[in-house]
Amino acid sequence: MRWDTLSAPPDEGTPDRAAPAAPPLPLALPGAITRTFDTPGFAGMTFYEVRAKSIINRVPGESKVPFEWTVNPYRGCSHACRYCLAGDTPILMADGRTRPISELEPGDRIYGTERRGAYRHYVVTTVLDKWSTVKRAHRVTLTDGTTLVASGDHRFLTERGWKHVTGSMRGDARRPHLTTRNRLLGTGRFAVAPKRSVDYHRGYLHALVRYAERPDPRQPRYDDAIVPDLPDHRQCPHGDAEGPAPRRSFRLATAEVEAVERVERFLAEAGVAVERVANRAARRSTAVRVVRPDNAGIVTGLVRPPDEPTDDWRLGFLAGMFDAGGSCHRGVFRVGVADAGSRRRMAAALDRFAFRWALDDPGNRNGARQFRLTGGLPERLRFFHLTDPADTRERSIEGMALKCAARLRVAAVENLGLDLPLWDITTGTGDFIANGVVSHNCFARNTHTYLDLDAGADFDRRVIVKVNAGELVRRELAAPRWRGAHVAMGTNVDCYQRAEGRYRLMPPIIEALRDFANPFSILTKGTLLLRDLPLLRQAAEVTRVRLSYSVGFVDEALWRLAEPGTPSPRRRLEAVRQLTDAGFDVGVLMAPVLPGLSDDEESIDATMAAIAASGAASVSALPLHLRPGAREWYARWLAREFPHLVPRYRQLYQAGAYTPQAYQREVTARVRMAARRHGLHRGGSDDNRGLPDVAPPAPAAEQLSLL
Repeated sequence: MRWDTLSAPPDEGTPDRAAPAAPPLPLALPGAITRTFDTPGFAGMTFYEVRAKSIINRVPGESKVPFEWTVNPYRGCSHACRYCLAGDTPILMADGRTRPISELEPGDRIYGTERRGAYRHYVVTTVLDKWSTVKRAHRVTLTDGTTLVASGDHRFLTERGWKHVTGSMRGDARRPHLTTRNRLLGTGRFAVAPKRSVDYHRGYLHALVRYAERPDPRQPRYDDAIVPDLPDHRQCPHGDAEGPAPRRSFRLATAEVEAVERVERFLAEAGVAVERVANRAARRSTAVRVVRPDNAGIVTGLVRPPDEPTDDWRLGFLAGMFDAGGSCHRGVFRVGVADAGSRRRMAAALDRFAFRWALDDPGNRNGARQFRLTGGLPERLRFFHLTDPADTRERSIEGMALKCAARLRVAAVENLGLDLPLWDITTGTGDFIANGVVSHNCFARNTHTYLDLDAGADFDRRVIVKVNAGELVRRELAAPRWRGAHVAMGTNVDCYQRAEGRYRLMPPIIEALRDFANPFSILTKGTLLLRDLPLLRQAAEVTRVRLSYSVGFVDEALWRLAEPGTPSPRRRLEAVRQLTDAGFDVGVLMAPVLPGLSDDEESIDATMAAIAASGAASVSALPLHLRPGAREWYARWLAREFPHLVPRYRQLYQAGAYTPQAYQREVTARVRMAARRHGLHRGGSDDNRGLPDVAPPAPAAEQLSLL
């Protein structure tokens, strides 16, 4: 269904709470009602209430599902999302700088990670979406002093895999979570960028500004010496008895565009306009001159070193020295310095900020030495973030392995006792670098794109609610052209998702189907179905009603990883028991069966035993199938959680959305044998006789929307 099948009258009611910051609908939909709710379960979500033009939809003829008509009162799913980090958490950008997560925008390029062989490697990825909510905040403190403020649901990468901030070892809250025995992966906290003060500007200019290459006959030739290294009485001549007039022309010890533009900007802020001078012979420097001759003295004053440099001056000086003669190639950080005075200042500045370094002699004819930073990637990142050189090309860490030995053991996890605004993003790699550690990406599904919504988190947080679904079903069932065909519900998104508890769209739909004695089936993972048990009984007296629950596996750990926000498998099977006791023959769809995760004999047998104990009348199994859009999302999830299975999935799904027939037969055989062991003889993925009218295997969009 597309937006052009929706309309909304302008006189609909007033939202529960104004939502001025809610994202607009992708296409104009006049009169649509935008609602947000204060209920914690719906925090960060936006509901678009629309009056649909039609509700009973025909399934495309090329689809492999064995039903023809569906009803979907919702588009998108309100299953719980995970929200991440405090808004000021610094995120590592693709240019090597950092930016608070709250200031990121879709399309921004940042760093994530990608597993290659035995290690994860840093790769550039793109922000697909971002949003915020208010959640209970926790502070994670690491032994190196790194702190992160996040919700309890958020996950970080440890040496033992992904772990939530909080959790428990038992009960419903059981899940992998951080303890003081865990060590996070990454480089540790990011340094704060320097202030753009006057002293920072002066230190930077001191490192970059040098005399022009063509000597002035009135001055000694200083070659490559930085101006401030000369004796004071020869540094800044002012045209008096002590020396000649200041020079209009000088050069910058770099040809990099970013550094040259920064010098021009810093000089302009000091009231000095300069222009570049063509100089074909100088490949590693840039010749410039002041536009106004009387500004020459200002330049010489700006580059003069202070007797007692401030920290801001030192940071600007270090940034300038890197732009003048620095490089970072294959993980080796070097800065070449020719004159002794600059070497003294460089050493003093590095020591001031506790950098570890060595001074190498490469044997250059001009006697230049090289400062080499030691300490690996954490020290290099600290230098770049603390000093902020203009040249970003040398900052790249693309492809570097994530294997540094930073002291990132968890020291404490504290509940702050406050609900704070927290932010999350969706990225192409499924993760990002937050304050120096690898942070989990929120799940994102592409199944919303047919509504012209983006491929980020819109599926979870922007839900389309067809508020007139009940009256539409009644009207379309009464149409002369309707022939009473079976209607399947829950086949795209769960019609008993959490939002149904507020909107109550299903009761009038069931009432209409009951009144017209129209057969229908419902497939769900939501225990909210029990609310409508009286209506379902009434409908079953006049027509065929088939109910089915989707329970792909009963492993609790896998459920928390693969199906966050859904009722637990045990709760779903308890609902099966209650419906069975009410007189319904309830089927269970063992779907999706996940290759390598829930398809082994032990997992299938445990799931089948639990299904049989629930009183289910039959069972039908369906291996996971991955259509375009869903395929990409699942691939990212798999690479994050179970990277060792990626080669197997590539082989299984190389021909398309479905697994090979040989694999399907293998799963069918395991399911059939387990069903016989537990008394469910009518089950099996190739035998739906036990579920003649139950909602059949859900399409990929349904499977993945509930994962």
